[in-house]
Amino acid sequence: MPVMCGRFRCDMAAADRPLNEVQFLTVAEVASVMRVSKMTVYRLVHSGHLPAIRVGRSFRVPEQAVHEYLRESYVGVETA
Repeated sequence: MPVMCGRFRCDMAAADRPLNEVQFLTVAEVASVMRVSKMTVYRLVHSGHLPAIRVGRSFRVPEQAVHEYLRESYVGVETA
């Protein structure tokens, strides 16, 4: 069931885990996991491709959302 994360729609299954069990990552941690720059993570958050919550002036991204984004973005190489 989609929920609103700030002004973005999150397709994460919120009912799957209680909020006290959700692991949130900082932008720097997401950048490290994805091996991209922090600016790339900010672009993904602002475009709505990566759901996040705002804590003060910074963002926190659910760890599961990072894994889902990477799984959906995976480009497999077909072998003949």
